[in-house]
This record gives sequence, structure tokens and C-alpha cells, in this order.
Amino acid sequence: MDNIAIVAITKHGVELIRELSSSIPKADLYYMRKFEQGDETEKNIQLFEGSIRLLLPDMFKRYDGIIMVISLGAVVRMIAPILIDKKTDPAVVVIDDKGEFVISVLSGHIGGANDLTREVASFINATPVITTASDVQKTIPVDIFGREFSWVIEDFSNVTPVSAAVVNEEPLLILQESGEKTWWKHERPLPKQMKVVQSYEEAMDIDFNAALVITHRILSKEEEQKLLKNGVLYRPKSVYLGMGCNRGTSAEEIKKVISETLKDQHISIQSVKSIATIDLKKDEEGLIQVCDELGWDFLYYTPEQLNTVPIKNPSETVYKFTGAYGVSEPAALLAAGVDELLLEKKKSGNVTISIAVKK
Repeated sequence: MDNIAIVAITKHGVELIRELSSSIPKADLYYMRKFEQGDETEKNIQLFEGSIRLLLPDMFKRYDGIIMVISLGAVVRMIAPILIDKKTDPAVVVIDDKGEFVISVLSGHIGGANDLTREVASFINATPVITTASDVQKTIPVDIFGREFSWVIEDFSNVTPVSAAVVNEEPLLILQESGEKTWWKHERPLPKQMKVVQSYEEAMDIDFNAALVITHRILSKEEEQKLLKNGVLYRPKSVYLGMGCNRGTSAEEIKKVISETLKDQHISIQSVKSIATIDLKKDEEGLIQVCDELGWDFLYYTPEQLNTVPIKNPSETVYKFTGAYGVSEPAALLAAGVDELLLEKKKSGNVTISIAVKK
């Protein structure tokens, strides 16, 4: 987290945040003008008069994290009227005036306050205070599960009840069809009440109170009713699109082919990680625009790299024009790092598309 403000209103607090700023050099410092030391302009430190309460509404909009050397009670009273939602409110962390404790106050998980608390505590040799149940119990934090892998929650409606089920150690089903498997971060084994399966068929034989579903697939109505009544659906970035197109193909046509193909294959567009192609297309505006708009990686390979991948239908015609025996199929396989395609090349208008899934 780089976009951080650090605030103090006492003499000791000012000394503390000036010291802390050396460990968080990109942070903006704010303290009262009466503690001015003469180097504030040079160091771009913001001085204020009156109550910090007046600055907080604007700071909530501008910063991802706010660290305050102010009493916890005062901070709670000041921020209460400006809170909106845990998905949009910044992380708020409080440090006591002696720098002995660093307390995660607001947006602990989604906003990153818990991580920021640990980081700041390590900088000033203080004790981190974190009260989030899943952190204390060292279990799965439902609202940020898989965030380090860029997994996306499709619907937040059940996050609270499922989180309660997890921390209360109720039977939990974890259905994972794709995505990174290294999500359990604790030294202790996975708790016995948590059952991990790799298919819906396996899930049908298990009794559970809540579910975490990690998949690139669009679920059927039956699967939704069974799994998501009290479940949370995560979209891992596990889908790789191998693509080729005629020179000058528009982004609109490319997006239409992608959308229709993913729908036909029952794949969520939220799980797409990248478009991969041949290096001859590295300047293809339509492909670049689609990746920029949708936040996908744009990968390209040389003909020699593509030709190292065995494909079922090598084309002499494609080789004649590109030096590669195929584009979309080997590009998808190389990008995903797998040996098998979910979808072999499909030609649609000016676009050819293949799909590989990293499981």
C-alpha cells in the first residue's frame, strides 16, 4: 500500500511519525502547525490548525490507508459519521502516543488495515493489535481469500454468514476446480471441519453448512442452489486465451468473439488472465486495446517458441506466412503452462481463438 497518510496531534506523536516516515517514504505526513520544525516545506509535510476532524472527509477519499497517532476513542468518534462501506473505506490504523501498540481499526481485511498494522508495528518495534476473528484463529479470511492471487469474489452477499460459519468452525466445503492451491498459509494442518474437493460430483456426497467455490466455470442452476445458498464464489485468474487475427481487426470484433466463445464454453470472463499470440501481433491495436480495457496481460511468443509446442493440427499455410505451424493453440498452451487445451482453435470472422485453463 503506497497511498498512505500519517497524522499526529501531539508533540510525541509528531516525533513518532517523523521517525516512521523513513520506513514509509511515500506517505504524506500531517501534524499541527504549532509543532513546526522548519523543514516541512522541504519534506512536503502538511501543517494544519484546528481539528483534524475537518480534514478527514477529504483524506478518506484521497488515501488507501490512514495512520493516526491519536487516542482510539477519538478516532472512532471522528470517523463514524464518514464511514460508507468496508469495500470502499480506507484502512485506518491507530498508534498510541508512546508507540507501544499499533491497532487495526477499520477495513482490516479488504482495506488492508491488518497487514498495515503488522508492517507499522515491525517498523517501530511495537505490539500489533488485530481483533479480526479469522486472523486471531488463523483460519480462512473469507472476504480476502485468494486476494494475493488476484482471485475475485463474484457476489459479496454471503460473505458475512460464510465468514461466521468459518470462525465458528462449522462444516465447510471448499470446491476448487482451478486456481492456485497454495492458499493455506498457516503451519497447522487444515482443520477437520474443512473438506476440499475438486468436482461438483465429489461435493454432492458431503454435508456442509457453508461453501467456498473456486472455479472459472459458470455454474448451472442446480450447482448454484446446492453450493451458493450459503456460499461464496471466487473467480481465479486461470483462463488463457490464445488468439490470432487479421491485421487491423477491431477491438469490438475481438471482444465479441471472446464473449461469445466464453459463453459457449461456460467460462466466466472474470477468470481470464491474458491474451497470448505470436510476436508478429505484438503491435496489433485491437488486441492491445482489449487487454488494456479489461486489465488482462498481453503475451506474445516468437515462432520458434510456438513451434516447440506439439499441436494436433499444424498448418503449412500458417507456417508460410508466420514461421509458426500454429498461433492460437500453442500460444494458449505456453501462456497457461499446460499440455491440453480446453478449446482447440475456433475461427470466427477475422479472429481465431483457443482456450487453455491452468488448474
